[in-house]
Amino acid sequence: MAVQPPRPIATPCILVCAIDDESGLCLGCFRTIGEIAGWGALPDSERARIMAELVSREALISPEKLGK
Repeated sequence: MAVQPPRPIATPCILVCAIDDESGLCLGCFRTIGEIAGWGALPDSERARIMAELVSREALISPEKLGK
């Protein structure tokens, strides 16, 4: 029986890793530090839920901090 390599885990990481003090969100991917740290252990359904929230989380960060 052939062993299959593990499938890659989807991630919103863009390698801009800095946590905003006010919102507690990463300025690159908009996840919390807890979400980032536990990402690999989360079930697919939880990662999908978080990824769906990321677009709305951007509004929680001052545009100046995002270079806008």
